[in-house]
Amino acid sequence: MRGVSESAYARAGVDQSGAGSAVGALVAVLAGIDTGAPSRSVLASGHYAAVLRLDDRRGIALSCDGVGTKVIVAERLGRLDTVGIDCIAMNVNDVICVGAEPIAVLDYIAVEEADPAALEQIAIGLRAGAEAAGVEIPGGELAVLPELIRGHPSPGGFDLLGFCIGLVDLDAVVTGAEIEPGDAVVGIPSSGIHSNGLTLARRALGDDDERLLEPTAIYVRAVRDLLDSEVDVRGLAHITGEGLLNLLRLESEAGYLIDRPLTVPRVFTEIADRGGVEAAEMYEVFNMGCGFCCVVPAEDADEAVSIVARRHPGTAVIGRASTAAGVVELPRAGLRGTREGFVAA
Repeated sequence: MRGVSESAYARAGVDQSGAGSAVGALVAVLAGIDTGAPSRSVLASGHYAAVLRLDDRRGIALSCDGVGTKVIVAERLGRLDTVGIDCIAMNVNDVICVGAEPIAVLDYIAVEEADPAALEQIAIGLRAGAEAAGVEIPGGELAVLPELIRGHPSPGGFDLLGFCIGLVDLDAVVTGAEIEPGDAVVGIPSSGIHSNGLTLARRALGDDDERLLEPTAIYVRAVRDLLDSEVDVRGLAHITGEGLLNLLRLESEAGYLIDRPLTVPRVFTEIADRGGVEAAEMYEVFNMGCGFCCVVPAEDADEAVSIVARRHPGTAVIGRASTAAGVVELPRAGLRGTREGFVAA
Protein backbone atom coordinates (compact mmCIF):
# COMPACT_ATOMS: atom_id res chain seq x y z
CA MET A 1 0.00 0.00 0.00
CA ARG A 2 1.04 3.61 -0.41
CA GLY A 3 2.46 5.53 2.51
CA VAL A 4 0.31 7.65 4.76
CA SER A 5 1.35 10.86 3.02
CA GLU A 6 -0.08 9.60 -0.27
CA SER A 7 -3.20 7.89 1.05
CA ALA A 8 -6.54 9.68 1.00
CA TYR A 9 -7.89 7.03 3.38
CA ALA A 10 -5.08 7.73 5.85
CA ARG A 11 -5.76 11.47 5.61
CA ALA A 12 -9.40 10.67 6.40
CA GLY A 13 -8.25 8.88 9.55
CA VAL A 14 -7.75 5.22 8.58
CA ASP A 15 -4.26 3.80 8.06
CA GLN A 16 -4.89 0.41 6.44
CA SER A 17 -1.25 -0.64 6.48
CA GLY A 18 -1.01 0.12 10.18
CA ALA A 19 -4.24 -1.78 10.83
CA GLY A 20 -2.83 -4.79 8.99
CA SER A 21 0.24 -4.82 11.22
CA ALA A 22 -1.93 -4.54 14.31
CA VAL A 23 -4.06 -7.49 13.24
CA GLY A 24 -0.91 -9.50 12.63
CA ALA A 25 0.28 -8.81 16.17
CA LEU A 26 -3.08 -9.84 17.58
CA VAL A 27 -3.30 -13.06 15.55
CA ALA A 28 0.28 -14.02 16.39
CA VAL A 29 -0.58 -14.15 20.08
CA LEU A 30 -3.99 -15.79 19.74
CA ALA A 31 -2.61 -18.50 17.46
CA GLY A 32 -0.61 -19.78 20.40
CA ILE A 33 -3.64 -20.58 22.57
CA ASP A 34 -3.22 -24.01 24.20
CA THR A 35 -6.55 -25.60 25.14
CA GLY A 36 -4.95 -28.86 26.24
CA ALA A 37 -6.60 -30.65 23.33
CA PRO A 38 -6.09 -30.89 19.56
CA SER A 39 -7.30 -27.83 17.67
CA ARG A 40 -10.72 -28.06 16.04
CA SER A 41 -9.82 -25.39 13.45
CA VAL A 42 -10.14 -26.57 9.87
CA LEU A 43 -8.93 -23.42 8.08
CA ALA A 44 -5.90 -21.22 8.62
CA SER A 45 -6.47 -17.70 9.92
CA GLY A 46 -7.24 -15.14 7.22
CA HIS A 47 -10.14 -16.79 5.43
CA TYR A 48 -13.57 -15.18 5.43
CA ALA A 49 -14.88 -17.35 8.25
CA ALA A 50 -13.43 -19.81 10.72
CA VAL A 51 -14.51 -23.45 10.54
CA LEU A 52 -14.38 -25.67 13.63
CA ARG A 53 -14.71 -29.44 13.46
CA LEU A 54 -17.68 -30.79 15.41
CA ASP A 55 -17.09 -34.43 14.51
CA ASP A 56 -15.72 -36.39 11.57
CA ARG A 57 -18.49 -35.11 9.29
CA ARG A 58 -19.78 -31.72 10.36
CA GLY A 59 -18.31 -28.32 11.14
CA ILE A 60 -19.51 -24.94 12.32
CA ALA A 61 -18.55 -21.74 10.50
CA LEU A 62 -18.09 -18.56 12.52
CA SER A 63 -17.82 -14.87 11.64
CA CYS A 64 -17.89 -11.59 13.56
CA ASP A 65 -18.17 -8.13 12.01
CA GLY A 66 -19.72 -4.72 12.50
CA VAL A 67 -21.10 -1.80 10.52
CA GLY A 68 -18.26 0.67 11.04
CA THR A 69 -18.72 4.40 10.65
CA LYS A 70 -21.90 3.87 8.65
CA VAL A 71 -23.60 4.30 12.02
CA ILE A 72 -22.46 7.95 12.01
CA VAL A 73 -24.36 8.55 8.77
CA ALA A 74 -27.43 6.86 10.28
CA GLU A 75 -27.19 9.12 13.35
CA ARG A 76 -26.73 12.25 11.25
CA LEU A 77 -29.69 11.48 9.01
CA GLY A 78 -31.86 10.14 11.83
CA ARG A 79 -32.42 6.90 9.92
CA LEU A 80 -31.60 3.80 11.94
CA ASP A 81 -33.79 1.24 10.15
CA THR A 82 -31.23 0.08 7.56
CA VAL A 83 -27.91 -0.45 9.36
CA GLY A 84 -29.20 -3.67 10.89
CA ILE A 85 -29.32 -5.08 7.37
CA ASP A 86 -25.65 -4.20 6.97
CA CYS A 87 -24.81 -5.92 10.25
CA ILE A 88 -26.42 -9.16 9.10
CA ALA A 89 -24.99 -8.89 5.59
CA MET A 90 -21.39 -8.37 6.63
CA ASN A 91 -21.52 -11.56 8.68
CA VAL A 92 -23.61 -13.95 6.60
CA ASN A 93 -21.78 -12.98 3.39
CA ASP A 94 -18.53 -14.06 5.05
CA VAL A 95 -19.90 -17.33 6.40
CA ILE A 96 -21.27 -18.34 2.99
CA CYS A 97 -17.75 -17.98 1.55
CA VAL A 98 -16.68 -21.29 3.11
CA GLY A 99 -19.72 -23.08 1.68
CA ALA A 100 -21.63 -23.02 4.97
CA GLU A 101 -25.30 -22.36 5.53
CA PRO A 102 -25.72 -19.46 7.96
CA ILE A 103 -28.31 -20.36 10.59
CA ALA A 104 -28.12 -17.67 13.28
CA VAL A 105 -26.73 -14.25 14.12
CA LEU A 106 -26.27 -12.77 17.59
CA ASP A 107 -26.23 -8.97 17.79
CA TYR A 108 -24.31 -6.65 20.11
CA ILE A 109 -25.59 -3.09 20.42
CA ALA A 110 -23.70 -0.54 22.49
CA VAL A 111 -25.60 2.70 23.08
CA GLU A 112 -25.01 6.04 24.69
CA GLU A 113 -28.61 6.09 25.90
CA ALA A 114 -31.23 3.33 25.88
CA ASP A 115 -33.87 4.92 23.64
CA PRO A 116 -36.73 2.46 22.88
CA ALA A 117 -37.67 4.19 19.62
CA ALA A 118 -34.08 4.10 18.33
CA LEU A 119 -33.63 0.46 19.32
CA GLU A 120 -36.89 -0.43 17.59
CA GLN A 121 -35.59 1.12 14.37
CA ILE A 122 -32.30 -0.77 14.61
CA ALA A 123 -34.26 -3.98 15.23
CA ILE A 124 -36.34 -3.39 12.08
CA GLY A 125 -33.16 -3.52 10.01
CA LEU A 126 -31.86 -6.58 11.86
CA ARG A 127 -35.11 -8.40 11.20
CA ALA A 128 -35.14 -7.45 7.51
CA GLY A 129 -31.56 -8.65 7.11
CA ALA A 130 -32.21 -11.87 8.98
CA GLU A 131 -35.23 -12.66 6.82
CA ALA A 132 -33.29 -11.91 3.63
CA ALA A 133 -30.52 -14.27 4.74
CA GLY A 134 -32.78 -16.93 6.21
CA VAL A 135 -31.22 -16.78 9.68
CA GLU A 136 -32.56 -16.46 13.21
CA ILE A 137 -31.53 -13.93 15.84
CA PRO A 138 -31.99 -16.02 19.00
CA GLY A 139 -30.23 -13.58 21.32
CA GLY A 140 -27.80 -10.73 21.73
CA GLU A 141 -26.54 -8.05 24.08
CA LEU A 142 -27.44 -4.43 24.79
CA ALA A 143 -24.79 -2.39 26.60
CA VAL A 144 -25.45 1.15 27.83
CA LEU A 145 -22.03 2.83 27.78
CA PRO A 146 -22.33 6.62 27.97
CA GLU A 147 -18.66 6.93 28.97
CA LEU A 148 -17.53 5.17 25.78
CA ILE A 149 -20.19 5.95 23.16
CA ARG A 150 -20.75 9.51 21.93
CA GLY A 151 -23.30 10.22 19.24
CA HIS A 152 -23.36 12.40 16.16
CA PRO A 153 -25.28 14.14 17.75
CA SER A 154 -25.25 13.07 21.40
CA PRO A 155 -27.02 11.28 23.09
CA GLY A 156 -27.95 9.22 20.03
CA GLY A 157 -24.68 7.33 19.76
CA PHE A 158 -24.53 3.59 19.15
CA ASP A 159 -22.35 0.85 17.75
CA LEU A 160 -23.59 -2.34 16.15
CA LEU A 161 -21.97 -5.66 15.38
CA GLY A 162 -22.93 -9.28 14.89
CA PHE A 163 -21.68 -12.81 15.31
CA CYS A 164 -22.82 -15.43 12.79
CA ILE A 165 -22.93 -19.21 13.06
CA GLY A 166 -23.29 -21.56 10.09
CA LEU A 167 -23.19 -25.29 9.43
CA VAL A 168 -21.10 -27.05 6.80
CA ASP A 169 -20.16 -30.61 5.90
CA LEU A 170 -16.39 -30.90 6.23
CA ASP A 171 -16.10 -32.48 2.78
CA ALA A 172 -18.01 -29.51 1.31
CA VAL A 173 -15.92 -26.66 2.73
CA VAL A 174 -15.02 -24.22 -0.05
CA THR A 175 -11.47 -22.90 0.33
CA GLY A 176 -10.31 -21.97 -3.17
CA ALA A 177 -7.65 -24.70 -3.16
CA GLU A 178 -9.15 -26.32 -6.26
CA ILE A 179 -9.05 -23.16 -8.37
CA GLU A 180 -7.09 -23.60 -11.60
CA PRO A 181 -5.89 -21.09 -14.21
CA GLY A 182 -8.64 -20.63 -16.76
CA ASP A 183 -11.50 -20.92 -14.25
CA ALA A 184 -14.15 -18.24 -14.65
CA VAL A 185 -14.66 -15.46 -12.09
CA VAL A 186 -18.35 -14.58 -11.80
CA GLY A 187 -19.06 -11.15 -10.35
CA ILE A 188 -22.26 -10.25 -8.50
CA PRO A 189 -23.22 -6.56 -8.39
CA SER A 190 -23.01 -4.62 -5.15
CA SER A 191 -25.82 -2.35 -4.01
CA GLY A 192 -23.37 0.53 -3.57
CA ILE A 193 -20.68 1.30 -1.03
CA HIS A 194 -21.85 -1.45 1.37
CA SER A 195 -20.09 -1.13 4.78
CA ASN A 196 -16.43 -0.60 3.94
CA GLY A 197 -14.56 2.62 3.26
CA LEU A 198 -17.25 4.79 4.85
CA THR A 199 -14.67 7.05 6.50
CA LEU A 200 -13.22 7.95 3.12
CA ALA A 201 -16.65 8.12 1.46
CA ARG A 202 -17.92 10.45 4.17
CA ARG A 203 -14.88 12.66 3.81
CA ALA A 204 -15.61 13.03 0.08
CA LEU A 205 -19.43 13.18 0.06
CA GLY A 206 -20.32 14.40 3.56
CA ASP A 207 -22.39 12.67 6.23
CA ASP A 208 -25.74 13.69 4.76
CA ASP A 209 -25.61 11.79 1.46
CA GLU A 210 -28.47 9.26 1.45
CA ARG A 211 -26.51 6.93 -0.84
CA LEU A 212 -24.18 6.15 2.03
CA LEU A 213 -27.05 4.36 3.79
CA GLU A 214 -27.90 2.00 0.92
CA PRO A 215 -27.86 -1.39 2.69
CA THR A 216 -25.24 -4.01 1.92
CA ALA A 217 -26.49 -6.68 -0.47
CA ILE A 218 -27.08 -10.11 1.04
CA TYR A 219 -25.84 -12.90 -1.22
CA VAL A 220 -26.69 -15.96 0.87
CA ARG A 221 -29.71 -17.29 -1.01
CA ALA A 222 -28.10 -16.87 -4.44
CA VAL A 223 -24.87 -18.55 -3.38
CA ARG A 224 -26.77 -21.37 -1.67
CA ASP A 225 -28.66 -21.88 -4.95
CA LEU A 226 -25.29 -22.19 -6.68
CA LEU A 227 -23.87 -24.58 -4.07
CA ASP A 228 -26.98 -26.76 -4.32
CA SER A 229 -26.66 -26.99 -8.12
CA GLU A 230 -24.43 -29.20 -10.26
CA VAL A 231 -21.93 -26.36 -10.72
CA ASP A 232 -18.46 -27.06 -9.34
CA VAL A 233 -17.99 -24.09 -7.01
CA ARG A 234 -14.25 -23.71 -6.37
CA GLY A 235 -13.98 -20.31 -4.69
CA LEU A 236 -16.25 -17.74 -3.02
CA ALA A 237 -15.10 -14.24 -2.14
CA HIS A 238 -16.94 -11.45 -0.34
CA ILE A 239 -15.60 -8.21 -1.80
CA THR A 240 -15.25 -5.86 1.18
CA GLY A 241 -12.35 -3.65 2.30
CA GLU A 242 -9.37 -4.11 -0.06
CA GLY A 243 -11.78 -4.59 -2.95
CA LEU A 244 -10.98 -7.28 -5.51
CA LEU A 245 -7.75 -8.02 -3.64
CA ASN A 246 -10.07 -10.09 -1.44
CA LEU A 247 -9.74 -12.78 -4.10
CA LEU A 248 -6.23 -13.37 -2.75
CA ARG A 249 -7.70 -14.60 0.55
CA LEU A 250 -8.70 -17.80 -1.23
CA GLU A 251 -6.37 -20.78 -0.74
CA SER A 252 -5.23 -20.86 -4.35
CA GLU A 253 -1.94 -20.78 -6.22
CA ALA A 254 -3.65 -18.84 -9.02
CA GLY A 255 -3.92 -15.14 -9.76
CA TYR A 256 -6.92 -13.33 -11.22
CA LEU A 257 -7.34 -11.38 -14.45
CA ILE A 258 -10.43 -9.18 -14.20
CA ASP A 259 -10.71 -7.92 -17.76
CA ARG A 260 -14.52 -7.54 -17.95
CA PRO A 261 -15.43 -5.79 -14.69
CA LEU A 262 -18.95 -4.89 -13.72
CA THR A 263 -20.05 -1.30 -14.28
CA VAL A 264 -18.70 1.07 -11.63
CA PRO A 265 -21.62 2.91 -9.97
CA ARG A 266 -21.60 6.70 -10.14
CA VAL A 267 -21.15 7.06 -6.38
CA PHE A 268 -17.59 5.74 -6.66
CA THR A 269 -16.60 8.13 -9.43
CA GLU A 270 -17.96 11.00 -7.31
CA ILE A 271 -15.90 9.87 -4.31
CA ALA A 272 -12.80 9.74 -6.49
CA ASP A 273 -13.47 13.16 -8.04
CA ARG A 274 -14.53 15.04 -4.91
CA GLY A 275 -12.00 13.37 -2.63
CA GLY A 276 -9.08 13.46 -5.04
CA VAL A 277 -8.64 9.70 -4.63
CA GLU A 278 -6.46 7.89 -7.16
CA ALA A 279 -7.72 4.78 -8.95
CA ALA A 280 -5.34 2.43 -7.15
CA GLU A 281 -6.68 3.50 -3.77
CA MET A 282 -10.31 3.39 -4.91
CA TYR A 283 -9.87 -0.25 -5.92
CA GLU A 284 -8.10 -1.03 -2.63
CA VAL A 285 -10.80 0.51 -0.43
CA PHE A 286 -14.11 -0.07 -2.23
CA ASN A 287 -15.96 -2.88 -3.99
CA MET A 288 -16.31 -0.66 -7.10
CA GLY A 289 -19.61 -2.27 -8.06
CA CYS A 290 -18.77 -5.95 -7.47
CA GLY A 291 -19.85 -7.21 -4.05
CA PHE A 292 -19.15 -10.92 -4.37
CA CYS A 293 -17.24 -13.30 -6.64
CA CYS A 294 -17.71 -16.99 -7.42
CA VAL A 295 -14.94 -18.98 -9.11
CA VAL A 296 -16.14 -21.91 -11.22
CA PRO A 297 -14.77 -23.97 -14.13
CA ALA A 298 -15.08 -22.16 -17.45
CA GLU A 299 -17.53 -24.76 -18.73
CA ASP A 300 -19.86 -24.04 -15.78
CA ALA A 301 -19.73 -20.26 -16.13
CA ASP A 302 -22.95 -19.76 -18.09
CA GLU A 303 -24.93 -21.96 -15.72
CA ALA A 304 -23.47 -20.19 -12.69
CA VAL A 305 -24.39 -16.77 -14.08
CA SER A 306 -27.91 -17.97 -14.89
CA ILE A 307 -28.47 -19.31 -11.35
CA VAL A 308 -27.14 -16.27 -9.51
CA ALA A 309 -28.71 -13.70 -11.84
CA ARG A 310 -32.19 -14.91 -10.87
CA ARG A 311 -31.70 -13.14 -7.55
CA HIS A 312 -29.02 -10.61 -8.55
CA PRO A 313 -29.56 -9.23 -12.07
CA GLY A 314 -26.39 -7.94 -13.69
CA THR A 315 -24.30 -10.91 -12.57
CA ALA A 316 -21.68 -11.71 -15.22
CA VAL A 317 -18.34 -13.35 -15.90
CA ILE A 318 -15.79 -10.64 -15.07
CA GLY A 319 -12.56 -12.48 -15.68
CA ARG A 320 -10.64 -15.68 -15.04
CA ALA A 321 -8.06 -17.27 -12.81
CA SER A 322 -4.54 -16.81 -14.18
CA THR A 323 -1.05 -18.25 -13.76
CA ALA A 324 0.17 -15.02 -12.09
CA ALA A 325 0.00 -16.39 -8.55
CA GLY A 326 -0.86 -13.82 -5.89
CA VAL A 327 -1.70 -11.11 -8.42
CA VAL A 328 -4.98 -9.41 -9.33
CA GLU A 329 -4.84 -7.66 -12.71
CA LEU A 330 -7.31 -4.94 -13.72
CA PRO A 331 -6.24 -4.02 -17.25
CA ARG A 332 -9.11 -1.60 -17.90
CA ALA A 333 -8.10 0.41 -14.85
CA GLY A 334 -4.39 -0.01 -15.65
CA LEU A 335 -3.74 -1.66 -12.26
CA ARG A 336 -1.87 -4.67 -10.96
CA GLY A 337 -2.38 -5.71 -7.35
CA THR A 338 -0.81 -7.94 -4.71
CA ARG A 339 -1.46 -8.25 -0.98
CA GLU A 340 0.50 -5.00 -0.63
CA GLY A 341 -2.02 -3.07 -2.75
CA PHE A 342 -2.55 -1.90 -6.33
CA VAL A 343 0.00 -0.10 -8.48
CA ALA A 344 -0.03 1.11 -12.07
CA ALA A 345 0.46 -1.82 -14.43
